Amino acid sequence: MLTPLQQNIICHTEDYVKNKLAYDYSGHDFAHIIRVTNLAKQIYQTESQANEFIVVMAAYLHDVIDDKVIENIPLARQELIDFMQQKMLSCDEQQAILSIIDNMSFKKNLAEKQPLSLEGQIVQDADRLDAIGAIGIGRTFFYGGNKKHIMHDPNIQPRSEMSQTDYRQPSTVINHFYEKLFLLKDQMNTKAGTKLAQERHQFLVDFVQRFEQEWHGR
Repeated sequence: MLTPLQQNIICHTEDYVKNKLAYDYSGHDFAHIIRVTNLAKQIYQTESQANEFIVVMAAYLHDVIDDKVIENIPLARQELIDFMQQKMLSCDEQQAILSIIDNMSFKKNLAEKQPLSLEGQIVQDADRLDAIGAIGIGRTFFYGGNKKHIMHDPNIQPRSEMSQTDYRQPSTVINHFYEKLFLLKDQMNTKAGTKLAQERHQFLVDFVQRFEQEWHGR
């Protein structure tokens, strides 16, 4: 159970993140943060040996030093460290949160699965759940439009065995389903996350099948 001090820190963290992501139009906005945090709390209920404070803090903060969202990563990282120090987080707490943020992204795990604490596994699952299902579809097209990606071209094949550099190169919106989203179901860490991913994954599959039929006028 969170202490009153921890609850107060989380309230300040919510305001900090809201300010940082207020003008995001890539699908990594504050609404995404709230959904991930709520999903992380839900998964935490089945993984109660985890540190709830670290789970919630990492869920709130997981995108504030992400290069998809932030241009000046060194500055953003230092601002985050300064914020955590101002809120009197211990060195261990700061390191636990930073380790999760640094190692949970899909891109970071392309070449090799990165080690994550139980808290990190929970937050990673929550973030991946928000990338699939109905919300995931909406976010994918929103991000693709923001980056001016082509919606679909049957002549452009989905990529496999991508490096981190490859992953950041433009592809089509529909290819993103094959290159990332369809893979997430089998990359979940927790039992609860795996269970929640099943229905969302099937929703993706059904959507893409229907999309490709309609693309060809069928």
